[in-house]
Amino acid sequence: METRKVQQTGGSTYIISLPKPWAEKVGIKTGVRVSIQAQPDGKLVIDPILEGRTIKTKRIDVTGCEGQALERDIIAAYIYGYDRMEFVSKRILSKQKQIIRKVCYKLIGPEIIEESSNCLVIQDLLNPNELPIKKGIHRMYLISSSMQKDAIRALKNIDHDLALDVSLRDDEVDRLYLLISKQFRSVLCGSKIPYPSETSIEEYHDFRMAASPLERIGDHSQRIANVASKLETPIQSDVMGGVEDLSVASMELVKQAIDALFNADTALANRVIDSDEILRDQAKDLDASILKLESHETMVYLRTVVDSLTRIGDYGKNIAEIAINSAINSK
Repeated sequence: METRKVQQTGGSTYIISLPKPWAEKVGIKTGVRVSIQAQPDGKLVIDPILEGRTIKTKRIDVTGCEGQALERDIIAAYIYGYDRMEFVSKRILSKQKQIIRKVCYKLIGPEIIEESSNCLVIQDLLNPNELPIKKGIHRMYLISSSMQKDAIRALKNIDHDLALDVSLRDDEVDRLYLLISKQFRSVLCGSKIPYPSETSIEEYHDFRMAASPLERIGDHSQRIANVASKLETPIQSDVMGGVEDLSVASMELVKQAIDALFNADTALANRVIDSDEILRDQAKDLDASILKLESHETMVYLRTVVDSLTRIGDYGKNIAEIAINSAINSK
């Protein structure tokens, strides 16, 4: 760590010198412009403004690589921040190309720009700064919340088409989750923080942590939709009413947790955590009603639904805990 003495020039301007080894490493010379960003915690970030931007490229040999292993390699390269991915082999199989296309559809930004028998190139066309992390989190919440609401509706009305629609929407939640993971890793590795006056690096960390339970809420909503797609007969009205009440209660916990996170409201976050036991008691009462049903198949399906709704409440509690940890710095 180096220190510099602050000097005054012209009677009104403070100046410091830049470390020469760092300046040479990042390409700063006399006359080059740099950007200076003030952070919410009082720090200044100095970033060189260089002509153009280096395109980070990853070359991946896909010979003998198929299935989930290939999917994981692409997603890892995406999250790591590579702008361009080149897949090469003596012959890229059609199955491999299908996997690459499928993963591209799961990600926000990457598009196939070149394709031949032995090479396929993906370019990330999205500027990650176009979607601020706060908006990404809010979007994840809105989608996962609507998924849960529609999954319960599909369950009640035996609406298989709506259940399928809910399952497909989970891909959008996953896409946002991966984009947020990429944004956070980029900032962690030293990239400029977009909108630094709105979001600090500490908040980036907290929002990235909140994205995980939101992604899991989407998964459980999809799980409920899968149950709805298998049911053929309506659920007993009093039991279905209990399922709807439990769903509303779990959704409310998540909503309040997100509000607490965005508004640094520790009192609200604590109320969410304290309400978790009430939700669990509600789930136990519903389980008791389900065990009285005559159809064992329906009983198993509904126990799965109750388990998912309880877990959604748990994820709301997790977000509330993140909100408390995030808000402590603003007190």
